[in-house]
Amino acid sequence: MAVEAEIFGKRLRQLRLAAGWTQEQFAEAAGITTTYTSDLERGTKVPSLTIVLRISKAFRISVADLLRDFTIDGVRRMKLG
Repeated sequence: MAVEAEIFGKRLRQLRLAAGWTQEQFAEAAGITTTYTSDLERGTKVPSLTIVLRISKAFRISVADLLRDFTIDGVRRMKLG
């Protein structure tokens, strides 16, 4: 599991639960499948830029807010392939 996928998945789940949405409700709002939603939250998939934009739009937040857990120091320490 890629560390960036795990970080993103935790943030996505946090936002979804704060919105009071089920995975199904979120998936519909973001225009993705529930299976993909589950994969993202579990950190088994890394979203494309298009998906990041869809998710940001669904939550009505900025991309920066969606990705806020990706700090400069944290990204520097990541071993990206």
